Amino acid sequence: MQSEAKSHGRLSIPEAAEYLGIKPSTVRQWVWRRKIDVVRVGRCVRIPREACDRIIERGTAPALEER
Repeated sequence: MQSEAKSHGRLSIPEAAEYLGIKPSTVRQWVWRRKIDVVRVGRCVRIPREACDRIIERGTAPALEER
């Protein structure tokens, strides 16, 4: 069964970590340091998939052209 959060493009911390290929503890640090956008409902923390995509986009370096 697909969770409602996934269908709305919001990921839990473990899901965001898997999507980014990093440890959940790194995502938790980013949330704590406000380095990534979050949606909070009470104690529930969700990360918009678009925020993960922006991190990937910012970290992507273009390939060098051959001479």
